[in-house]
Amino acid sequence: MSFKDHFSTRSADYATYRPTYPQALIDYLAEQCRQAQMALDVGCGTGQLSVLLADRFKYVIAIDASAQQIEKAEAHERVDYRVAPAEKSGLPDQTVDLITAAQAAHWFDLEAFYAEARRVGKPGAVLALIAYGVIQADPEIDPVIHHFYEEVAGPYWPPERRLVENGYRSFDFPFEEWTAPPLAIEVQWQVSDLIGYIDTWSAVRGLEKAQGREPFEQFQRDLSSLWNEPQRRRTIRFALSLRIGHI
Repeated sequence: MSFKDHFSTRSADYATYRPTYPQALIDYLAEQCRQAQMALDVGCGTGQLSVLLADRFKYVIAIDASAQQIEKAEAHERVDYRVAPAEKSGLPDQTVDLITAAQAAHWFDLEAFYAEARRVGKPGAVLALIAYGVIQADPEIDPVIHHFYEEVAGPYWPPERRLVENGYRSFDFPFEEWTAPPLAIEVQWQVSDLIGYIDTWSAVRGLEKAQGREPFEQFQRDLSSLWNEPQRRRTIRFALSLRIGHI
């Protein structure tokens, strides 16, 4: 099955710079499940969520359609990484307590993915689609980040990005759904961390192809100038959006 691959060429950077998820999210997901035997992390990338789930689940299967992403994934004794599309996990029927898709569901064939979730999930299993949207930083640097996001890189975002921005609210979600509490990723980053993260955006790859590296390098100069002290750490926040329900 073909898939839209925006990240394999930068898998090492993805593993290095993508933010990790808060413990509060992991605890919340585990608490919604009837059992904590097996979790399936779909579109796992380099395993940012997968390894955290292993703290609460006995066994985690983490799948991604990109072999390059799986190759760069963080090893964990209770995480089994496999190259597989979201729509065909290869797992037996009714074996999974939790199914997660973090920052990935907008790339799936949703109808086929939901059918697969129904097949592999135990009765009453939890399905959680997780997304984080636009960066929230302090007022000093926010304008330059949002200008780059919207005006410079904006024309090069894949259309699926809009699904992330609205927190997957436009998705059909044909399950018994409830509202999750407010959750967010918060990190203390130096300017190099933030620049490295932004350089993993799919829109930056499109911008590069169209205009070369100079627009990104200009953004890097502008942000570094505002940051002033390279070693200074600033709070960067990513609000989480969840569509969560029982299968």
